[in-house]
Amino acid sequence: MKFGAIITAGGSSSRYGKNKLLEKIDGKEVIKYTVEAFLNTNIDEIVICGGEYLKDIFPDIKFTQGGATRQESVYNGLNSINCDYVLIHDGARPVISKEIIEKVKIAVVDKKAVSVMTKTTDTIKEVDQNGKIIRTIDRSKLYNTQTPQAFEYNLIKAAHEKLKGQNYTDDCGMLEALGYSVYTVEGDYKNIKITYPSDIELAKVYLKDKNERS
Repeated sequence: MKFGAIITAGGSSSRYGKNKLLEKIDGKEVIKYTVEAFLNTNIDEIVICGGEYLKDIFPDIKFTQGGATRQESVYNGLNSINCDYVLIHDGARPVISKEIIEKVKIAVVDKKAVSVMTKTTDTIKEVDQNGKIIRTIDRSKLYNTQTPQAFEYNLIKAAHEKLKGQNYTDDCGMLEALGYSVYTVEGDYKNIKITYPSDIELAKVYLKDKNERS
């Protein structure tokens, strides 16, 4: 069995204000932490989907141009990789651990489609357009989606072919829309996605703790 990984790195970082993937934590870019996490596991092939600048940072890793949407970027990656199972991961999640990657690899062989997730701890409210609370949602069945998400390659490639041109922000959502079953893999609350500048400070703490434990 051959495992591949697609790292999405083509976002605009509009909420961050500048390219968050190039922000440095202890002298190293965020995207380097992310990619190195996969280089340190038994992944047969890695493809990075993003801007041309990434070629200079990772000259020895396969690169493909990012698309106008995340869905398009992943599809470009799928067309550039050769594997039986593929893990798809956000470039802005640098705290991903080797342990979770290995758990995902085991689970996807059995389940065909899986996503790293954590149970929601906050109370969730449904609110209307005027800011009025409509109801409190039972959080016992609610989970926060993380990455990596992983799939049998032919299954997710076919889903992308069938739903081409749409704007799914979540690959599991594509399979759900087509009626396929998707399963959970227990995630880690430290596996944050850097979205705002304040997230960098949190990532610094988590990466320091990760390095001390490794």
